[in-house]
Amino acid sequence: MTVNLYDTARQGIFPIEAGPVVTLYSCGITPYDTAHLGHAAVYMAFDILQRRLRDLGHETRCVRNVTDVDDDILRKARELGVHYLDLAAEQMATFDRQMAALGLLPSYSEPRATSAIPEILSLIQAAIDRGAAYQSGGAVYFDASSFAAFGSVSHRDRAEMLALAAEHGGNVDDPNKRDPLDFVLWQPSLEDEPAWESRFGPGRPGWHVECSALALRELGETLDVHGGGRDLVFPHHECETAQSETVTGRPFVRHWFHIGLVGLDGTKMSKSLGNLVFVDDLLERADAAAVRTALLAHHYRFDWEWHDGDLDHAVARVERWRGATADDDGASLAVVRAALDDDLDTPRALAGLDELAASGLSVRAGAALLGVTL
Repeated sequence: MTVNLYDTARQGIFPIEAGPVVTLYSCGITPYDTAHLGHAAVYMAFDILQRRLRDLGHETRCVRNVTDVDDDILRKARELGVHYLDLAAEQMATFDRQMAALGLLPSYSEPRATSAIPEILSLIQAAIDRGAAYQSGGAVYFDASSFAAFGSVSHRDRAEMLALAAEHGGNVDDPNKRDPLDFVLWQPSLEDEPAWESRFGPGRPGWHVECSALALRELGETLDVHGGGRDLVFPHHECETAQSETVTGRPFVRHWFHIGLVGLDGTKMSKSLGNLVFVDDLLERADAAAVRTALLAHHYRFDWEWHDGDLDHAVARVERWRGATADDDGASLAVVRAALDDDLDTPRALAGLDELAASGLSVRAGAALLGVTL
């Protein structure tokens, strides 16, 4: 038995093929503001995947990084007049508390980007040595054309990639680039930004190289599962793949796992727009079992929109489950296992538990596999 999961790069559902230890890397938060429901949905999907893999007898090692040096956190720290690492520490403490309250499994490790500067510099030098990166205007860029498979994760054409790169701060008009799709590995710091000495000059790392360095350091050259929110497919994961495989000469990821975006009032939740539903607010209204159930009512792979009625429905659902106590003879576990093995179909799992509970049968064991404590 194994979990069959959609793979973004291969554009289909495939079994996870791994040994006794399954390595997973989940792109973590940039800790400059409070975690919202979109974050929770991503980490909940990784949590459910790990729970089923462990149920199948695997050991899971899931690394979730912390992007503690980045344009966003530096800008926010500047606005608040605080040190960027103090801001990161404050927000990470809040984030960890919220994820624990939701019942998420602890991460195998939660490394910070600032902890990997030596590994980042080594990776950049290796890319230069292989002719895949170049220095220009005080920065170091990865030459996207040097990687023949560039675009194989996202399956975007050039026009789409340029538009997405611009949307995600890729500065496609940078005159120091040979090509607009090239991306920054190392950049000069502004006067009030942190800087590290390097053979390329003082500066700080680009976004994409941070995750490659951390993933390779923490889990090795090839990851069993890697992913995050769907908005990271391009440019982040495309660029990670290019630089990692260029340096190691090995496949970077066996299975790409991406989670749909959560919207509110017809627009994707984002810190920049301020249209957020916060985890803390939901936990004040209902217990963690109901909040988890509200999230699990939506399939991880598709975009969905939050409505306040979602939580009310989940509260009522959990109450019905708690009221059913007859011995189910393993039925609830079987229902949940079958649903999770079919592309983590949590809505199907919940519907199956509803049917059993309606017959008076306990669904405690099946709910527990979903991390829902009754």
